[in-house]
Amino acid sequence: MITLPTLFDSLAPYLEATREERVTLYKWFHQHPELSMQEARTKARIMEELSAVADVDVVDVGAGVVALLRNGEGTTVAMRADFDALPVREDTGVDYASTATQVSDRTGQDVPVAHMCGHDMHTTWLLSVVKYLATHRELWSGTFEAVFQPAEETAEGGKDMVAAGITGKVPVPDVMLGQHVMGVVPLAHVATRTGPSFSQASTVKVTVRGVGSHGSMPEKGVDPIVLTASIIMQLQTIVSREISALEPAVVSVGTIHGGTKSNVIPEEVVFELNTRCYSQEVEDRIHSSIERIVTSQSLAVGAREPSFDYSDRFPLLNNDERVTERVTESFTALLGEDRVGEFDPFLGSEDFPDIPNAFGTPYCFWVLGGFPDPATAPGNHSPQFLPQLHPTLEAGAEAVVAAVSPWLALD
Repeated sequence: MITLPTLFDSLAPYLEATREERVTLYKWFHQHPELSMQEARTKARIMEELSAVADVDVVDVGAGVVALLRNGEGTTVAMRADFDALPVREDTGVDYASTATQVSDRTGQDVPVAHMCGHDMHTTWLLSVVKYLATHRELWSGTFEAVFQPAEETAEGGKDMVAAGITGKVPVPDVMLGQHVMGVVPLAHVATRTGPSFSQASTVKVTVRGVGSHGSMPEKGVDPIVLTASIIMQLQTIVSREISALEPAVVSVGTIHGGTKSNVIPEEVVFELNTRCYSQEVEDRIHSSIERIVTSQSLAVGAREPSFDYSDRFPLLNNDERVTERVTESFTALLGEDRVGEFDPFLGSEDFPDIPNAFGTPYCFWVLGGFPDPATAPGNHSPQFLPQLHPTLEAGAEAVVAAVSPWLALD
């Protein structure tokens, strides 16, 4: 039976005393969004905030940063927050809405940028908890690692920090935790799940190569636009006819680019697919089917060999049973049973597991509600996705402290 540890009991007055500071910090992140792997200003602000906290070791790890709070003997607990934004134009109407633009490294184009997935909220939560733990060291014991990770949206951030040597730069955590603000649960509620929770996913870029010609002489070429149209229709049969109805899976075509003029049959068409599922076996089957369909249809009409490029590889998020049970038990005891639930598996994806997988560390990742009514809440990545400022700003910090309490708190 978990008792109310002083570590959590002392949080409410701290949050009340620091309310304006936290609001100002959150709004700064919201108004200064940056695209994945281009978050230099955001990282600098995080490091600036951390450098002002006494007795915190700030470790630069690739495009990310880790704050280490060592406080005597005990368990090592890591908590992750992501801090990249999206190429989306915000449409929320608030006076602190993002008007930022940025040249995308991926496209070379200037695009609108906004925090339409709540990563600004995640970052503010974790910075708030770092400051709280640093100023209340008498209430806990152990080591807390605050992992600020870039580029979640493209599945590059965790891999970047692993490649930059995070496993050798900070202590191996005994447990790693993460959370995401969403609209699928009520405001300030949390929901956990044991086992597979977020799907693995990939982006597949397909280049269909035809033979160019004049629009009036299609017989002298091989039209990649007509070919691509046929391919895309056939790809829709992968899930419906090649994957068991008992296996969750998605194949979606998100972009198509080809041609420059109405009377020119182009040389090639490039399109991108997004695939999602819950096992490597199913993903391999889907990718094999994509390549088979594209290649066979290309060869059937005399087109040149197509090519396939894979990116944005998200791992399966598989919550550890023991860790998740302890987190859920702590949520129930500290937040109240009425604020705790269980979420259904998502076909959305997260690169959160990349770092704990590299450490070999068990983990738990949960969701927190940022909107009053899940039935009317906008989806993540919507131009209207803006969590209600209060009590979401407080609830996220409460959830983190409640989650770490079983391992760090002194009862």
